[in-house]
Amino acid sequence: MSIEVKVPQLPESVADATLVTWNKKPGDAVARDENLVDLETDKVVLEVPAPVAGVLEKILIQDGATVTSGQLIAILTEGPVSTTVAAPESKASMEAAAVTPAVSTPAPATAASLESTGKLSPSVRRLVDEHKLQPASIQASGPDGRLTKGDVLAHLELSGEPDDGGDVEDLPAGLSAARTEKRVPMTRLRVRIAERLVEAQQSAAMLTTFNEVDLTEVMALRTRYKETFEKRHGVRLGFMSFFVTACVEALRKFPVVNAYVENNEIVYHNYYDIGVAVSTERGLVVPVLRNADHLGFAEIEKNIGDMALRARDGKLTIEELTGGTFSLTNGGVFGSLMSTPILNPPQSAILGMHKIQERPMVIDGEIKVRPMMYLAMTYDHRIIDGRESVQFLVSVKEALEDPSRLLLEL
Repeated sequence: MSIEVKVPQLPESVADATLVTWNKKPGDAVARDENLVDLETDKVVLEVPAPVAGVLEKILIQDGATVTSGQLIAILTEGPVSTTVAAPESKASMEAAAVTPAVSTPAPATAASLESTGKLSPSVRRLVDEHKLQPASIQASGPDGRLTKGDVLAHLELSGEPDDGGDVEDLPAGLSAARTEKRVPMTRLRVRIAERLVEAQQSAAMLTTFNEVDLTEVMALRTRYKETFEKRHGVRLGFMSFFVTACVEALRKFPVVNAYVENNEIVYHNYYDIGVAVSTERGLVVPVLRNADHLGFAEIEKNIGDMALRARDGKLTIEELTGGTFSLTNGGVFGSLMSTPILNPPQSAILGMHKIQERPMVIDGEIKVRPMMYLAMTYDHRIIDGRESVQFLVSVKEALEDPSRLLLEL
């Protein structure tokens, strides 16, 4: 029986999607709910699962095409998935097995089964295809035997494969590098990021204010309780929970920072949905931590860790990427010492975190070495005045330099 495979209903705010990669070829056996193809919207990557078990009979839409909700993209033939029957062992091998003690050695996890079950994430699949690798030859270290981007990069490093695909031996005499160019279409997400960045520049009066924070107390607190915290809650105590909590308390004091402009009105929020920027292979995404004012440190760390993992695997939903009221971005993880973040419309403010660096500071008339971080807050000057932006940043600074304020809500 032939079964039609159609594009699932896209989110309300998404008109169409790009068909990125088929994970199966015509004639391949597929299991029920196995991922057949990846669809990329301007926000997330969606998977199209097989509605039944059977064989992929025909692919109607090829990679790179634009598709819409309900569009027919493939035909499946329903039926049991055939399995290969192992050849009978020879008499000699059976006798050898009888006298040789059986030792059970777990085989290293590979991506052979992952490729057939569609468990390669879009970023991993893109890296594998780009370097023409065999997933089965790469040892997987992710949960449930999943092949991660780190596994592929480690394999490339060990194999010594160049990441530019060029061979030095083929260069003309006297040249140390080939002068080549390559045109690569922007992904839908990258196009959307570019549009939103330009929109932010054109629609808001952006200004950035700076300060610096001494993280001595936060680091001491983390050192003192990190093992107990991890044993109790099953998650590491990071810096983001301190920053999110400090920002929520500052937003309570300065509600206009948590607001946005709509026409000639200021829209205030009585809730705190904090966006946390995550860098992925496909570009920067900002999943939203809902009702951050009701979350404890452990819940914040768990939610951010989960969102970051799913962001890199392209598993976030549209709802998780929209509706934030304030955002945080941490360029410090890449070594940035200072930057001016760009607003995430329609939000009116974003806080940029940077690299923690030991610097000499004058403390009570003495020079002491302290772990310092520069903070940068970009804000929409149409509704946030300089006084409010500076006081907001000072409030965040004071909470981080004396974390007991966070417990006492001071």
